[in-house]
Amino acid sequence: MTQEQLQNLYTDVNELMDIFNEFSPYQESGTFVQESLKPCYEAMIDYIIPENSSSAALKDFLDKTDFWTAPASTRFHGNFKGGLALHTLMVIEQSLVFAKPVLENYFKSPEGKKYLSDSINCMTAKDIFISALCHDFCKTGFYGVEYRNVKDISGNWIKQPFYKTKSENRNLGHGNESVLMMLEIMPEMLQNRMVIEAVSRHMGFSDLSDSEKFNYSNFLQNPLVILLQLADQTAANWFNA
Repeated sequence: MTQEQLQNLYTDVNELMDIFNEFSPYQESGTFVQESLKPCYEAMIDYIIPENSSSAALKDFLDKTDFWTAPASTRFHGNFKGGLALHTLMVIEQSLVFAKPVLENYFKSPEGKKYLSDSINCMTAKDIFISALCHDFCKTGFYGVEYRNVKDISGNWIKQPFYKTKSENRNLGHGNESVLMMLEIMPEMLQNRMVIEAVSRHMGFSDLSDSEKFNYSNFLQNPLVILLQLADQTAANWFNA
């Protein structure tokens, strides 16, 4: 990875962070501005994915699915309307925040020094953005709303809505399903092994079959896998998003 490629990566990361800060969708109080989410996404996509077909396909997917209204989970982080869009944006933001310190530390390692010598297969800010954006695509169309009887403050029985995973779902695994959806939207990513591994393995051990766990440590040599895992965990557990 040349110094020019590295500088371009950091420049694009800073530009994306400026876009996020401009729209300020997440407040320090822990609240978020629902109306700021979509324009923030669109501005980021327009900046980092200038190819009209890819950016248009992404925007079309976000609008045609329930991405803007779906929860991020049924019981844990983002278990509310719009939770998936907020969680995904916070994972993007956390990926950008950690990008430089994580990569600078990585490049000091023996594995990182080997990576620096490769000027062809190098990470870009676009890789970071797409990995974070697509990591939970499998959650679109995944949850339904059901109702249960609960007592209100006066002791009266009322029907309370809650999110539940749809029983008819067919899923190839949390990360792998998101990879499949990403490739359907952007087939050119089929050649980007680094991004595919990051999305596929962003859940760590918790989403792997026994055979996949056998060589799991090999994937941790990919710095984008580590970066996305870190961003996903901090967004969910530090920012409750």
